Amino acid sequence: MPRQPFHLVEFSPWPLLVSFSILALPIGLINYLRNADFNLLILSFITTTIISVVWWRDVIRESTFQGFHGFNVTKGLKFGVALFILSEVCFFFAFFWAYFHSSLAPTVEVGAHWPPTGIETLNAFQVPLLNTSVLLLSGVSITWAHHSIEEGKYFSAIQGLFLTVVLGFYFLVLQYGEYMETSFSMADSIYGSCFFLATGFHGTHVAVGATFLTVCLLRLLFFHFNKQHHVGFLVAAWYWHFVDVVWLFLYVSIYWWGSYQGSLK
Repeated sequence: MPRQPFHLVEFSPWPLLVSFSILALPIGLINYLRNADFNLLILSFITTTIISVVWWRDVIRESTFQGFHGFNVTKGLKFGVALFILSEVCFFFAFFWAYFHSSLAPTVEVGAHWPPTGIETLNAFQVPLLNTSVLLLSGVSITWAHHSIEEGKYFSAIQGLFLTVVLGFYFLVLQYGEYMETSFSMADSIYGSCFFLATGFHGTHVAVGATFLTVCLLRLLFFHFNKQHHVGFLVAAWYWHFVDVVWLFLYVSIYWWGSYQGSLK
């Protein structure tokens, strides 16, 4: 075989297995919503978690212990994550398009004004503002952890990354409490659909990002990162900053601008 600078991974069953496991997640969710049966949802969640752990184990072994992730490999990984984040930008762009398409020219079906008739919007300066502060602070703490890793300050990096993980899960707790207090549901006109889809998918991304950072925290505790090699943490930080930026757009457009429009009724 000719020499080449890229790492060719061994045959792995995890991509195929995790694809079926993730496919079962939405099917299980629909089954739970329609039939109140959450067995498939729980099973698919457990299998996805297990497969992710063993897949991460293989990647960590290849990168940290076998040294297969050289310059060209890490460059390709960074480029791949950048394209993935770009696809996520397009994903959320669709939600913003739907929201502004409906709000800037409200039809008679929703009362010819925005928010639609009967919708009591959330106060943007209560829990949503606290959530914004939490995510902005987490952006500062992960930057602190990043610079600490690059400067070789091990304990400082652990502090910053741990604080980021805590703030991420705290955001999810606050969002859950907010959902419990809303006077509308996803079935309440286009406003409810856009609100819960956009903020709900963002919350899912926060959960995924917090999981990524938790894995990075465990790797940091086991000395897997140093000044030169911390690509796993770097791409997780990119993803987390993307989550922060998306939330700023959500807060300004849906919470602040939306509640302001409601005050003009």
